[in-house]
Amino acid sequence: MAAAAAIIRTGDGQNLVTEDVTVVEGDVATISCRVKNSDDSVIQLLNPNRQTIYFRDFRPLKDSRFQLVNFSNSELRVSLTNVSISDEGRYFCQLYTDPPQEIYTTITVLVPPRNLVIDIQKEIAVEGEEIEVNCTAMASRPATTIRWFKGNKELTGKSEVEQWSDMYTVTSQLLLKVGREDDGVPVICLVDHPAVKDLQTQRYLEVMYKPQVRVSQNYPVQGLTREGEPLELSCAAFGKPQPTDMRWLRVDDEMPQHVVVSGSNLLISNLNKTDNGTYRCEASNAVGKSHADYMLFVYDTTATTEPAVHGFTHLPNSAEELDYGDLSDSRAGEEGAIRSVDHAVVGGVVAVVVFAMLCLLIILGRYFARHKGTYFTHEAKGADDAADADTAIINAEGGQNNSEEKKEYFI
Repeated sequence: MAAAAAIIRTGDGQNLVTEDVTVVEGDVATISCRVKNSDDSVIQLLNPNRQTIYFRDFRPLKDSRFQLVNFSNSELRVSLTNVSISDEGRYFCQLYTDPPQEIYTTITVLVPPRNLVIDIQKEIAVEGEEIEVNCTAMASRPATTIRWFKGNKELTGKSEVEQWSDMYTVTSQLLLKVGREDDGVPVICLVDHPAVKDLQTQRYLEVMYKPQVRVSQNYPVQGLTREGEPLELSCAAFGKPQPTDMRWLRVDDEMPQHVVVSGSNLLISNLNKTDNGTYRCEASNAVGKSHADYMLFVYDTTATTEPAVHGFTHLPNSAEELDYGDLSDSRAGEEGAIRSVDHAVVGGVVAVVVFAMLCLLIILGRYFARHKGTYFTHEAKGADDAADADTAIINAEGGQNNSEEKKEYFI
């Protein structure tokens, strides 16, 4: 089907009017030569080779694809069916006046992509991998624009254009890092071209990922895990492929002998203080292994107050496996317990520092008390009245012998 362009041609000082035509290959183009002020002059239409297609209502050219649509003194309208690229070019409208008048119209032929192919580098990807996806639009005119979508989200690819004669082949490459959330999501290659609408192709992603594990408490449904009461836990794991191996274990300790494990369930019929600890459910498949933890604390039978952290606590081994809706209460309790532990540790450190400082002050006090006092010496008695130093030595009581027997007394 032909589409009239916005360009309307009118000869300078002439009566002829026409417009350019854009048409999709295989459709019909309509060429119109109009006279604004008719004086019964002859109108004719010529092809790009300046061969006469129509002279008034007569067709000299032996091409049956050209058909007369309308002829009058003011218009010559001709249709061209099954348009091909070879029909592109300028067509001339002539009006036999004195002097003759002439104006041209241009036919542009659009060719939609012959084929649209999407190719994924890996049919089955593993979460975290970067895969390459290619889309090729073959033999179009003009060159197509390729757009990428993952689901409803538009992505950006890198395109290359190759020209073959009058045709263009466009290949677009998309690099995509996939996660478990991409499994089953379509990757869409959409063509943006003036000759076609809504031309697209798609491939669905297949992504393998390790298990996502979640532990839930079946009994008690809520409240404290008290001594003497039963506890039942269940473990659910989802992955691709589906986990083939699932097991329970106790972290940093052996599993109590009275614990019963049946498939994905763990049962303790009679809780006691020795059961305190962290119980882990592990699941694995061909991609990897994951786990979720349950922290158990057994309370006395007389306990009535809900603690900051009770038994129901999940600890997934990665952020990807965290179910925020189910774990929000448990995480809040865990954070409260951590804050309580931090305050206790800080208080203990402060107490130790204060005690050490008091001990140091006591030791220093006793040291200074023992070294405080008055000293008296008994030496050189009788030497105070001597006239000089030699006389003082001689007159000193006991002389030199007594000087060796000097003694000090601490009072």
